[in-house]
Amino acid sequence: MSVTEIAPDFYRISTYIPEIELQFNQFLIKDEEPLLFHTGMRVLFPAVREAIATIMDPAKIRWISFSHFEADECGSLNEWLQIAPAAQAVCSLVGALVSINDFALRPAKGMTDGEVFNTGQRRFRFAQTPHVPHCWEAGMLFEETTGTLLCSDLFHQNGNVEPMTDSDVIDRARKTLIDYQAGPFANYMPYTKHTDGIMQSLAALNPRTIAPMHGSAFTGDGGQAIRDLAIVMHDVLG
Repeated sequence: MSVTEIAPDFYRISTYIPEIELQFNQFLIKDEEPLLFHTGMRVLFPAVREAIATIMDPAKIRWISFSHFEADECGSLNEWLQIAPAAQAVCSLVGALVSINDFALRPAKGMTDGEVFNTGQRRFRFAQTPHVPHCWEAGMLFEETTGTLLCSDLFHQNGNVEPMTDSDVIDRARKTLIDYQAGPFANYMPYTKHTDGIMQSLAALNPRTIAPMHGSAFTGDGGQAIRDLAIVMHDVLG
């Protein structure tokens, strides 16, 4: 487990599982109303809680967000809702209505495309991205004051890579997609007639930091990186 500040008050909490050569990343944003993006699987809950305790009191988390309904995205949501009495899930309206309001101990805040909420000093814009990276209810958060895109499985990179980099991560992401297409996880990212349009909309946000679930966070020209990834996704998946 490692903890790295990737932007002011943005902390990347990462666990590397060597058996599958994969990092699982959660992101804690300290603010008046702290936000956790990704909970991790239930088995990781004790370790993630301990890592967050080195930064702040885990019971003070106010918002818990994620892209879609999947174990590494929100598997320990209820464990977090139990220890943080004021916490509430934040996800797409579709996700809230279809899965989370039934699964979670308390109802979620369902967001629509372009909707914004503040946590104090930070301003989060919700981007609805159905089937990008996957699942009908998928969405992402863009923190406007730091220009940080919490992008779920986009820019997925295998291996125990560095916490953050300003070097191009496209080759790593391409290799991961190609490797997955050759194994049991083939087609885990669908490619539809809407995929490129969604990617171009994300690129238009011009993020300065891109924070993926798996692999290094990228700092630099995030808009160009997303456009480059869109080409890779078309070539490998389309």
